[in-house]
Amino acid sequence: MTSAPEPTVAPRAWAVVGILFFVGGLCYLDRSLLAVMHHSVVQDVRMTDAQFGLLLSVYSWVYALLSPFCGFLADRFNRSSVIIGSLFLWSAVTALTAHAATFEELLACRIGLAVTEACYLPAALALITDYHRGRTRSLATGVHITGLMLGSALSGTGGILAEQYSWHMPYSVFGLAGMALSGTVLLFLRDPPRAAVTVRTEPAGSFVQALSSLFSYRSFTLVFLNFGLCAFAMGGLNGWMPAYLREAFHLSQGESGLSATAYFNIAAVFGLLGGGVWADRWSRTNPRGRILVSCIMFGLSAPCVLLIAHSGTLAPALLGLALLGLFYSTAGVNTMPILCQVTDARYRSTAYGVLNLLAGLMGGAAMYACGAMRDAQIDFRWYLYLAAACLLLAVTLLCFVKPLPPSESA
Repeated sequence: MTSAPEPTVAPRAWAVVGILFFVGGLCYLDRSLLAVMHHSVVQDVRMTDAQFGLLLSVYSWVYALLSPFCGFLADRFNRSSVIIGSLFLWSAVTALTAHAATFEELLACRIGLAVTEACYLPAALALITDYHRGRTRSLATGVHITGLMLGSALSGTGGILAEQYSWHMPYSVFGLAGMALSGTVLLFLRDPPRAAVTVRTEPAGSFVQALSSLFSYRSFTLVFLNFGLCAFAMGGLNGWMPAYLREAFHLSQGESGLSATAYFNIAAVFGLLGGGVWADRWSRTNPRGRILVSCIMFGLSAPCVLLIAHSGTLAPALLGLALLGLFYSTAGVNTMPILCQVTDARYRSTAYGVLNLLAGLMGGAAMYACGAMRDAQIDFRWYLYLAAACLLLAVTLLCFVKPLPPSESA
């Protein structure tokens, strides 16, 4: 039996990845600002830690609830238009957040940010896989997610700016920058010609038909649950690690913000790029290559969380964060490529939106729970133990995922 010819890389494919690298980085920078400015925000706008946890969580919950619908929009309509509109609107909300003066106003802005950012990631990943349909799919996805990680890492500068000036300033600067960027992106970002995307010859059905199709595949359900467990494990880490490092190791707000974001995300860059190349190569000889890469790397992530939990000094904790960023990102780079192997190709943006639904709910629950635990004087390490257990369970589920025949996926 002869194998199907490897799809060629469409024209402008890497240019699209380059554009989305910067757009995605800004998306994650804007959403991460609040966590790294915890101390400045709660001093200026009086609130409990549980209320601050709610500010973190409400973003995740609203983002989650809207993600399936936003993903479906990108399956039914022009993906690039969805991306550009999302960029302009979330940047406008970011700039507006700079003028919030009460907890209620901050809460409204976080909800607005979630609504406007929810359309971006499913559409962006689907657009990338439209352009990259073969040997470059994991690497292209990894380059894009590298932008997300760098954006998260750069959000640590918000803590420094907040200390030197005000927490309002970073929101103004990055919000206005995003609005300007949307005009540039409008000139260059395009969907590929319909004829070049052979897997989308049939139009998508209704939203209900999309959900029915996705959950008819057992492997998609397993990936769905895996994604939710990982989101719970990482939600509290992402939301509360700056505060944990500041208090546990007596750091300033700027030092803790940079430490919590930079080590993890810079290491993640190497995992995303190296993991993308590794997974693409393994998939050429083994259809489960991308799945196996993710299984191995999620399994190695759990001990890193335990290292953070048992670090009595700062250096081992930062080593744990860096290794966690390396291993977790090597696994995560394959999420969208794996979805392409286990779902109907017409609904890949909807599929990622559905994953975001569970991930947002679970991640938001973790962030709120950590805030409530702090109010109850419960050691943050108990959450870290639970996070490690969730990662190990996620690996177990992923081991049973099997790709569809090539004729049913692309």
